[in-house]
Amino acid sequence: MQTRANLQGGFWSGEPVIWEIADKPVPYEKALARMEAEVDAIADGAPERVWLLEHPPLYTAGTSADPHDLVAPDRFPVFTTGRGGQYTYHGPGQRVAYVMLDLSRRRRDVRAYVSALESWLIETLEEFNICGERREDRVGVWVKRPDRGPDVEEKVAALGIRLRRWVSFHGISLNVEPDLSHFTGIVPCGVKNHGVTSLVDLGLPVTMNDADTALRRAFESVFGPTNAVL
Repeated sequence: MQTRANLQGGFWSGEPVIWEIADKPVPYEKALARMEAEVDAIADGAPERVWLLEHPPLYTAGTSADPHDLVAPDRFPVFTTGRGGQYTYHGPGQRVAYVMLDLSRRRRDVRAYVSALESWLIETLEEFNICGERREDRVGVWVKRPDRGPDVEEKVAALGIRLRRWVSFHGISLNVEPDLSHFTGIVPCGVKNHGVTSLVDLGLPVTMNDADTALRRAFESVFGPTNAVL
């Protein structure tokens, strides 16, 4: 029997994905080094993995980053990274999920994979009765803010990926309760006319554990089963 995820995305695989949650903030350099090693191992047949974590406050510059969008270069450490996209912020209260999936085992279609990541985030937000939406001219997942004006939209989740040997790394970030003032040191993802929000800013008393539970359930809907690291 085909599930909704099979019909929509076609990114299921036969083997469960390892689902790992870091118990303390992970420095960016350490996370990047581990991702590099995990991706190589997955390409050679190791189990796929999703690694959920928080970072200390920092900015990252994707492959399309415009230096003019780094408004406060001395505010937090800045890391140049190989993922797609522009400048983004990571910090406490934001759930980062590094998604290491082998598209050779699933579907070799990068555009469809990005769409599947967006579907994962949108389904996660649905668990909290939030309507997240895609935009053709902007990357990420957006919510309308009629309480702030008729045309106001804000980003609640971001994504940026890289592939090596058809294995994905980097991934997504969901703003649960970060310090939103930290985003003012950059032009997030190069988008000047729209702001940034979070689940708590939207009026939801959501904890990181709540977000993790919703993320895992939605991930399994889109990508298939997971096994937690004990």
